[in-house]
Amino acid sequence: MKEIKFNLDENPFTDILSARYCMSARINVEKLWNYTHENDKSFFIMSLGCLMNALNKVAQLKRRIIEGKAYEFDYLEGVSPIMDEDNEIYKEMRVKTPQCFDSILEWHDYVKELSRDILNGKKEGFALDMFKRDFENIANFSCIPWVDFESITNCVVTSNQIQPLITWGRVNDNYEMTVSITVSHIFVNGRELGYFFEYLQKEFDKSFE
Repeated sequence: MKEIKFNLDENPFTDILSARYCMSARINVEKLWNYTHENDKSFFIMSLGCLMNALNKVAQLKRRIIEGKAYEFDYLEGVSPIMDEDNEIYKEMRVKTPQCFDSILEWHDYVKELSRDILNGKKEGFALDMFKRDFENIANFSCIPWVDFESITNCVVTSNQIQPLITWGRVNDNYEMTVSITVSHIFVNGRELGYFFEYLQKEFDKSFE
């Protein structure tokens, strides 16, 4: 990460009760949905890869406040809850960015194996204290595949929390899926969220052959 020039004292959102806000939008996922079902790939994992790629293309989403100074991470890794098929085991995993691999398909297999090993107890899950997560180069991702929601609220750990929270839901009959992202207005304005959703749609429209 690197320290950036950003005057926190003059930012209008620094001292309000909470600078956290949320935006939701529908993404067309037909191309990826069909690809994953035709090629025996996990739609959840491939969606996570698309979300991580789009997030890392927006500099403002990678910024944090550490010891009163503004920093920007080079990249954000992903933290996501995972469950077994019987919904009896609930853990978290931390995954590297797809850019660390030769292809997103190679990354897909890495995430699938990691998830399986954590749920089987072969590897430890992610368990960092919630109050310390803002100081790590991570974003939180969570899928709610049972609900085709239009909007969602998220828990706020502290009023000055910066870490992005991304939630995505069930795919409807029109191959549309809601993606919700919660960010801090200290660094992120509507324009940056517009970029995020623009990049995200392009990620879902990619050819993965």
